[in-house]
Amino acid sequence: MSLVIRNGEIVTSEDRYFADLYIENEVITAIGKNLEVPLGTEVVDASGKLIFPGFIDPHVHIYLPFMGTFAKDTYATASVAALVGGTTSMIEMCCPSRQEDALEGYRLWKSKAEGQSACDYAFHMAVTRFDEQTEGQLREIVADGTTSFKIFLSYKNFFGVDDGEMYQTLKLARELGVTVTAHCENAELVSRLQQELLAQGKTGPEWHEPSRPETVEAEGTTRFATFLETTGATGYVVHLSCAPALKAALDAKKRGVKLSVESVLPHFLLDRTYAERDGVEGLKYVMSPPLREKANQQVLWDALQAGEIDTVGTDHCPFDVKQKLMGKDAFTQIPNGIPGLEDRVNLMYTYGVKRGSLDIHRFVDALSTRVSKLFGLYPRKGSIAVGSDADLVVYDPEYRGVISAKTQHMNNDYSGFEGVSIEGRPSVVTVRGKIQVRDGAFVGERTRGYLLRRAVQKAVTEASDAG
Repeated sequence: MSLVIRNGEIVTSEDRYFADLYIENEVITAIGKNLEVPLGTEVVDASGKLIFPGFIDPHVHIYLPFMGTFAKDTYATASVAALVGGTTSMIEMCCPSRQEDALEGYRLWKSKAEGQSACDYAFHMAVTRFDEQTEGQLREIVADGTTSFKIFLSYKNFFGVDDGEMYQTLKLARELGVTVTAHCENAELVSRLQQELLAQGKTGPEWHEPSRPETVEAEGTTRFATFLETTGATGYVVHLSCAPALKAALDAKKRGVKLSVESVLPHFLLDRTYAERDGVEGLKYVMSPPLREKANQQVLWDALQAGEIDTVGTDHCPFDVKQKLMGKDAFTQIPNGIPGLEDRVNLMYTYGVKRGSLDIHRFVDALSTRVSKLFGLYPRKGSIAVGSDADLVVYDPEYRGVISAKTQHMNNDYSGFEGVSIEGRPSVVTVRGKIQVRDGAFVGERTRGYLLRRAVQKAVTEASDAG
């Protein structure tokens, strides 16, 4: 099966030019003008369109037992939503709790995805405890091609690790050449603040943010960076949300700490007032770290443009209204998470590139290329080059629309961005050369995706320092 995409404007993290793309055997095999192709080749006319490398979401939750319930998506629903939104690969957090066996958890997460995904996928392996079995299990998981870990400095007694376990994880990661991603807060401080607020009768979703203030996130970021500096490991802060935490991360990077930074879609566009809305509306916007004061948004946009924030993910974690209502009497019982997998590309293009000051090459870098470099996928993914996988997004910059739960493909009964307008959407999306999406509709193969096994990386910071 061969495909040619003609007349489009190719936009990568570095270049912008008009050319045709010829695709055969799942990869890009030729780039040039007026390419001659075999008879019978499928043709996509990309006139007036932009052609991006397939976008990669570095931070999603698909299967997630959490806070007494389960996230709503499956790979069957989430992968289609991802593709409709222009995301052709995603990295899921594999998160067995402290009470569960890590290797059994890893196998369970893999089984939920295998043969069920329309897009390609990989995992970050959560380390939620470190005991006498952990090292051997993690070595086995890395040998299977899952070459990044996740630790939580939060969610005490469920996902969270103590400082000793963090130290052991980072020491092993450095030996193996593995990047450690981290949710940076302070589990003890959050627990104490939650108890105090509830004791004062402060139970609504508006008290979620005061229970996890910016100072707590900054402390967690500083502590993670200190442990990286001490062990020599390579780290990646997930969903950084505020100016104090950003300063902590950048101060560490200036000292030579091998640290990259991710922020996620909600923190660029939503603020704490959303969680202060009446009734169930406020419950919908509870996530951790919480939505912050609006002033943080411009700080994040500026840092993204400067390359100080390396990547943009979603922390996609859908819980429906009924599940959110589990916390109507206590904010500590609200399942944390906002859906966003389908909306990331369109919203960051609209409010960053079109209506903001985000350079289009930095947009591609943060949502695709730098993710692929940081997590061992480049140049297979995140690149438009001969030999790269033909994961491509033919993007229509003239499209105008409005986000709505009624039309989304994510398996949830609300949208965190209901009624928000967008300028642009994917017109055609391919996964390794096969057309999976046309004009907002999934038209492809629901089992197209496979597990992306990755090699270990010894020089991750080279990607972080680029751009």
